[in-house]
Amino acid sequence: QRPPRRRGPPPLSLSLFAASPGDGAQTWARFSRPPSPETAGVFQDTFPDGFLWAVGSAAYQTEGGWRQHGKGASIWDMFTHHPLAPPGGPRVANLSSVAPPSLPPATGDVASDGYNNVFRDTEALRELGVTHYRFSISWARVFPNGSAGAPNREGLRYYRRLLERLRELGVQPVVTLYHWDLPQRLQDAYGGWANRALTDHFRDYAELCFRHFGGQVKYWITIDNPYVVAWHGYATGRLAPGIRGSPRLGYLVAHNLLLAHAKIWHLYNTSFRPTQGGQVSIALSSHWVIPRRMTDHNIKECQKSLDFVLGWFAKPIFIDGDYPESMKNNLSSLLPNFTESEKKFINGTADFFALSFGPTLSYQLLDPHMKFRQLESPSLRQLLSWIDLEYNHPQIFIVENGWFVSGTTKRDDAKYMYYLKKFIMETLKAIKLDGVDVIGYTAWSLMDGFEWHRGYSIRRGLFYVDFLSHNKTLLPKSSALFYQKLIEKNGFPPLPENQPLEGTFPCDFAWGIVDNYIQVDTTLSQFTDPNVYLWDVHHSKRLIKVDGAVTKKRKSYCVDFAAIRPQIALLQEMHVTHFRFSLDWALILPLGNQSQVNHTILHYYRCVVGELVRANITPVVALWQPAVPNQGLPRPLARQGAWENPYTALAFAEYARLCFRELGRHVKLWITMNEPQTRDMTFNAGHNLLKAHALAWHVYDEKFRHAQNGKISIALQADWLEPACPFSQKDKEATERVLEFDIGWLAEPIFGSGDYPWVMRDWLNQRNNFHLPYFTEDEKKLIQGTFDFLALSHYTTILVDSGKEDPTKYNNYLEVQEMTDTTWLNSPSQVAVVPWGLRKVLNWLKLKYGDIPMYIISNGIDDGLYAEHDQLRVYYMQHYINEALKAYVLDGINLCGYFAYSFNDRTAPRFGLYRYAADQFEPKPSMKHYRKIIDSNGFPGLETLETFCPEEFTVCTECSFFHTRKSLLGFIAFLFFAFIISLSLIFYYSKKGRRSYK
Repeated sequence: QRPPRRRGPPPLSLSLFAASPGDGAQTWARFSRPPSPETAGVFQDTFPDGFLWAVGSAAYQTEGGWRQHGKGASIWDMFTHHPLAPPGGPRVANLSSVAPPSLPPATGDVASDGYNNVFRDTEALRELGVTHYRFSISWARVFPNGSAGAPNREGLRYYRRLLERLRELGVQPVVTLYHWDLPQRLQDAYGGWANRALTDHFRDYAELCFRHFGGQVKYWITIDNPYVVAWHGYATGRLAPGIRGSPRLGYLVAHNLLLAHAKIWHLYNTSFRPTQGGQVSIALSSHWVIPRRMTDHNIKECQKSLDFVLGWFAKPIFIDGDYPESMKNNLSSLLPNFTESEKKFINGTADFFALSFGPTLSYQLLDPHMKFRQLESPSLRQLLSWIDLEYNHPQIFIVENGWFVSGTTKRDDAKYMYYLKKFIMETLKAIKLDGVDVIGYTAWSLMDGFEWHRGYSIRRGLFYVDFLSHNKTLLPKSSALFYQKLIEKNGFPPLPENQPLEGTFPCDFAWGIVDNYIQVDTTLSQFTDPNVYLWDVHHSKRLIKVDGAVTKKRKSYCVDFAAIRPQIALLQEMHVTHFRFSLDWALILPLGNQSQVNHTILHYYRCVVGELVRANITPVVALWQPAVPNQGLPRPLARQGAWENPYTALAFAEYARLCFRELGRHVKLWITMNEPQTRDMTFNAGHNLLKAHALAWHVYDEKFRHAQNGKISIALQADWLEPACPFSQKDKEATERVLEFDIGWLAEPIFGSGDYPWVMRDWLNQRNNFHLPYFTEDEKKLIQGTFDFLALSHYTTILVDSGKEDPTKYNNYLEVQEMTDTTWLNSPSQVAVVPWGLRKVLNWLKLKYGDIPMYIISNGIDDGLYAEHDQLRVYYMQHYINEALKAYVLDGINLCGYFAYSFNDRTAPRFGLYRYAADQFEPKPSMKHYRKIIDSNGFPGLETLETFCPEEFTVCTECSFFHTRKSLLGFIAFLFFAFIISLSLIFYYSKKGRRSYK
């Protein structure tokens, strides 16, 4: 029976009134506004009670048994065996002759053999837990000759057996009368749907189905995808019956299909609805387009595109019985006309809006001219909103939706699974956020089958079928397991682990900001200029240099570097306790050794760290970071092989020694290497880089630690990797392998065993790759344990798929393919926002290397170039920091600090917490949000509001007020001394004068 209407609040005031043609055009303007991060990504909620969860299939695609038990030939049997061609036209290629050896002949002769496996197919339905099953009746199996003579009893018995089995399982059938497989006899006798006489034969066939099966069927679909039937069956000839007619013929066929549908609806409404109580509709397929640019003209072109595909059939049925005005205006005499009686006959002949959306039409069979130069997009949510506005808020039953994977993909169909997740989540958003009345969803399809013009080159099933096997066993794919879990939960209910946690970090937690490449500006103030100037007050009003007149040049001080103090002031405004930046090795040692030291640069860095300490901000200094040009190395070292040359490691140790000596009094946290890019590094380079880190660590440990009392380690990039198919053991193993190559390569020798991960060595040896060097025992001892903490940079999470779905993206070296969940929120540069990945990588590191002190040394996201409010970064920081809090509070991670990336847009465009324009720095909302988190030391709740952390100040004897202003203090002392002497003389002489007067 018909489910009750379930609607959310109407999204627009216009929803209160009846829709009229063209109202859907509001959709593009509405969705052109950027959504909030909370609604743009993963949406956690459940579907309304009573929501219809379905899966579908089509007779020719899955039944097989093409000549069994008296079945007649269909146009698809003929099209795949003996393709037709129009008179005088070229012959269409025989599909069955082009299948590769690894695939069966491209016909539906056997397909999935559903005709002989009713129990097998219905068991798959039971496993999924669906409430409804959409299938089609093969017209030629019931009426081998179309309609003449008695029906085929064996055919009727097959469908009765299927319906009885569905009744036993409590699964409601959704039955399609015509899913493209017209009896060949009717094509030969009448020319198929080009002849209006076919509507009478269709009525006879439908009446038989209603009479025999109607007592068990509450949802009927008359015709599937009339656009494809008419346009590609009779105009382009791409599909059966393969007639390459004119566009006029295509429009004529569509005209007849609409009349045929209306005739069936009226038949059911008059003769069967009173006793059977079912509903009848037509499955309309559509694409979605977005404007190239948001102009009125482009929006009208998008509206026209929808009119020419979906509106072609939907407007006559749901609005007024006639074609869209844009079609009538553009097609002139090509488009047939309805009489007034025909308009009344067609209008209103649908009890619900049956929508098909997916690759059957989108990106495949949509005529390019019907896009009107606009851009196709797979946005189901926007299409649902358009239908809601355009056709007066109908109940929508999505009767076909899904995607496809390669024909070589077996059970780990990650690509399909994430498209399915995306489409279902968009449906949920349409219901909950847009007020669209969607009553059901059908995943397509139940099992792999014959995919029309693409044969067996792609797969669309939730269950895998080995087409070359005899028994055709159905094996659930990852998508089937996902869909089963989703139906069980009725959507995406909020998970406890994803709920925000209230709490605070320890009082000594390091709150930092990152500026990888600080602007080194050694320009001194004018007060260090030894020249003498005259002020031309009468004419130019400018200072005029006096030639030959110079004064003694005084020593420069940190206050003379005009660029430092403003940057420190911004950091103080942010309330951070730590500031991380990288030194420029090439600037300090242009030749790579100490034969030429740039003391000016060293003095500048010394001033930076000194002023930071004075401001009670702890400097965190990285010695090296990969950068262009020359990988961040001095040019001579880069020319001599860079990290491929073992000498570079020795040079790095000497460079580190210099930095420790010159800057170490102010620096308590050192990073040897910041984010070495393992994916762009050779094994030899990584080998030497590890030794360089170890040498630098030992230099500090043995020569400077006692006096300077600092800590030192390496900072690794540690983005999280997740199995694309969580149910796949292969994907889990592939994910662990990539984690070891990405993180373990450098982490295991330092934080673990002193050697490379065994997974890495074993994988390479199995493939006869022996390029990974070996450490000597002394080198292992040198490297192992060279850390005081574990520093990681983390930005995103990536999915790892062990399959080879897309050869262009496949990593043959690791035999994996990386991908993303299409429901995840993304930045403008397509970096996925996945906060829980941070918590997972922290736990993985703890599991691998023990309870080590950890710093999240860099974490951030890019924003839009013209974003006035960086909502995405606010969302990103809020959720990533909260995941860090969960790791600290719930998982016992020894987390010591968090550093946001990045300081400003000047040095890291689109990543900064400060916007930079016209030589001015302006705080973004994300900076203020970060400051609020810092001031709260996390996310205090009622139980943590009383927590108080006393403010601590770092004592710096070398940078105290008196130490750094010796000359000024000396001058003040001189003035004070002169003042005292003057007062003494005045007092002496005034007293002497009084005695003389007496």
